[in-house]
Amino acid sequence: MDVLVAGAGIGGLSLALMLHRRGIECRVFEAAPEIRPLGVGINILPHAARELGELGLEAALSRVAVLTREAAFFNRFGQLIYREPLGRDAGYASPQYSIHRGDLQAALLATVRERIGAERVLTGWKCVRAEDGAESATAHFVDAGTGAPLPPQRGRAVIGCDGVNSALRRQFHPGEGEPRYSGVNMWRGVTRWPPMLSGATMVRAGWLNPGKMVIYPIRDRIDDGGRQLVNWLAEIETPHYLPKRDWARPGRIDDFIGPFRDWRFDWCDVPGLIGAADAIYEYPMVDQDPLERWTFGRLTLLGDAAHPMVPRGSNGAGQAILDARSLVDELAARGDVREALRAYEAARLPATAKVVLTNRTMPPDAILREVKLRSGDRPFARIEDVIGLDELRAISEGYQQVAGFDRASLERGREPG
Repeated sequence: MDVLVAGAGIGGLSLALMLHRRGIECRVFEAAPEIRPLGVGINILPHAARELGELGLEAALSRVAVLTREAAFFNRFGQLIYREPLGRDAGYASPQYSIHRGDLQAALLATVRERIGAERVLTGWKCVRAEDGAESATAHFVDAGTGAPLPPQRGRAVIGCDGVNSALRRQFHPGEGEPRYSGVNMWRGVTRWPPMLSGATMVRAGWLNPGKMVIYPIRDRIDDGGRQLVNWLAEIETPHYLPKRDWARPGRIDDFIGPFRDWRFDWCDVPGLIGAADAIYEYPMVDQDPLERWTFGRLTLLGDAAHPMVPRGSNGAGQAILDARSLVDELAARGDVREALRAYEAARLPATAKVVLTNRTMPPDAILREVKLRSGDRPFARIEDVIGLDELRAISEGYQQVAGFDRASLERGREPG
């Protein structure tokens, strides 16, 4: 019987391709009536990029993504704090992709339809619950447009890849509390803009109070003028937030532009970049406490359904891809589905819990917080007078180790499957 995959996001589609590669049949059920290129920019770090490369996707992704070359950290006065290479420029065998989420999902979807058959990707099927059985699992669906019941589907397992608002997570943990608000709101957008710095730089600047920016390009040469599509996000400490997690909620520029009005630097006119955005979205920086378990017999969770995390550190999509690889490895290695899903949970639950908790206290841009505190939030004459370069490097490398993409961990990793 097929593995039933509930959700055609990045995690669900990656899982489908990995199952197919191992000769395990599957079907993918997506609630949206049509899978459209939604969202803004994301980063796929080298550990997850390696998995996509093993699926034969490197060429397709390289055509639509920017291969990120470096990270650059600035204070809110536009002064450079620290610069480090990324991706292949840092010696990794796999690149770091800065990519529009819709472009990544489109590349995965096209490959899934080509390899496993378009008829195995069903849209408009919203999974509302699942049941474990002695010989199979059953997923129950409704029509996403009308709410009418659809025929139950049986399979060897049901994998909940249905995102941060997962129906299966609610079924497994009905008493779970509300999402945990970090005290920070985020506004995001994409802007058509001339290349800045190296043309493949991820910029992190400022801090949460009064405001922090993350800026990076996600498409190259989008017009005859050589402009790029540039993703940006603003993070600001905010006491209030709208609790529903909706990536498509429109945002208002007047709600957040204040701290950035004078951010006109030689490397970027930040208020100009924000003001020229195609659209702006608002999202609360929320996560949920790690669960004690994801797996119930032949049923389990993957990606944001299993471990929603603060969208910081380029980890959401990447950790879902790593989940998929682990789950498929266990299914391929073990004859008993329940045993395989328990082994998957044992490997991935503690690893992802560590990322969730680290994002709360020591995110990858904690460098910016340290410099703000030690400088008194004032310009500096030399960064070395504020903090040593060795300490800056240690902060960055420490986060890489937690998230599992430091070079030493990858070089010790398994052979491609």
